Amino acid sequence: MAKIKTIKSGIQTTVQDTGRWGYQQYGMPVSGAMDTYSLQLANKLVGNNLNEACLEATINGPTIQFEEDIYISLCGANMQAKINNAEVEMYKTLAVKTGDILSFGELINGSRTYIAFSGGIKVPVIMGSKSTYLRGNIGGLNGRQLKAGDELEIGNSSDEPEIKKATSSQIPDYKDSFTARIIAGPESGYFTLNGLEKFLYSEFELSDQCDRMGYRLSGAKIEHKSTAEIISSGITFGSVQVPMHGESIIMMADRQTTGGYPRIANVISADLSYIAQLKPGDKIRFEEVKLDVAYKILKVQRNLLNQD
Repeated sequence: MAKIKTIKSGIQTTVQDTGRWGYQQYGMPVSGAMDTYSLQLANKLVGNNLNEACLEATINGPTIQFEEDIYISLCGANMQAKINNAEVEMYKTLAVKTGDILSFGELINGSRTYIAFSGGIKVPVIMGSKSTYLRGNIGGLNGRQLKAGDELEIGNSSDEPEIKKATSSQIPDYKDSFTARIIAGPESGYFTLNGLEKFLYSEFELSDQCDRMGYRLSGAKIEHKSTAEIISSGITFGSVQVPMHGESIIMMADRQTTGGYPRIANVISADLSYIAQLKPGDKIRFEEVKLDVAYKILKVQRNLLNQD
């Protein structure tokens, strides 16, 4: 069994897979990768199951030393990754040797990088997932983010992966502004016409109140007809809630299971990976689409993962 050692932790580096599904009825959030597409593409490049656990690094990446030969891949945000201080290419299979050190520099675009290891990360499976849920201190490495000195066991795959490189169509283009496609939320009727128009035709900015649980947007205030409270109802990844203060909140991977504020919209599944790569100060607009269109867009994204 191979190991890696954390020399520096980065701002927030956690073990994540595609989430802890089937337990929301008991109050357990799904958690998992913020950018599922990048996690799955990284796993594909090292021959793993697409849902295997990776390291999710936020804004500033960790410094890691490899204690055995292994294959890795890097997808998502460009943080100027280096191996032994030599810059390496993202979105391809990389061979690393015993003693090699992976480090990161300045953030160029996006906000989250996914590091996949051939054979996956060996941490306990809790409720069907290896994902770290930070607020609950559950999963991953003792329910927390990595810190200096931590060691993780990495499973050496029995099959040496084919050296692969993602196609240009598979590589997302992250910018500091994004138009997210949404479908109308179940409580869209709780808002005035003026409120709905402001939501659809205004530009918002990600405030500094954004984390794995949710993104609060600053900008135009969204007006309710009367109440800003509902009987607590289910919250999905991408649900957009609007409390009484009128500022929209996009619920993310570590969202609570239910909420009592009206849901004006839901970001379509295919756009969540782009939302996950935004950072404070980035801009966002919304565009409404119908459900059948959202399905077609998601199908196109999933087909990208099947390209060789």
